[in-house]
Amino acid sequence: MDEQTLEQVRSVVASIPPGRVLGYGDVAELAGLRSARLVGRILAEDGADLPWYRVLRSDGTVAEHIRHRQLEHLRAEGVLADNGRVDMRRYRWEAE
Repeated sequence: MDEQTLEQVRSVVASIPPGRVLGYGDVAELAGLRSARLVGRILAEDGADLPWYRVLRSDGTVAEHIRHRQLEHLRAEGVLADNGRVDMRRYRWEAE
């Protein structure tokens, strides 16, 4: 993966405001990428200093291995989950 791709994804994730979320596919689209999986890989490898927890699966669920931590971060920002699922219609950020 090239540096430009990495920085595009990082920029999109960094711009998600508190209390809002995006899906991996949303981030990919805004960054000009075709692959939502690549967004996940970038966040796993180089996203510790970003609000990574604001990026969810398109159905509003989170990965099981980070579920507790991610939902805790989101809850602190006012993003509530019902049975581990965030209402994407309510909390999705509409980037301008």
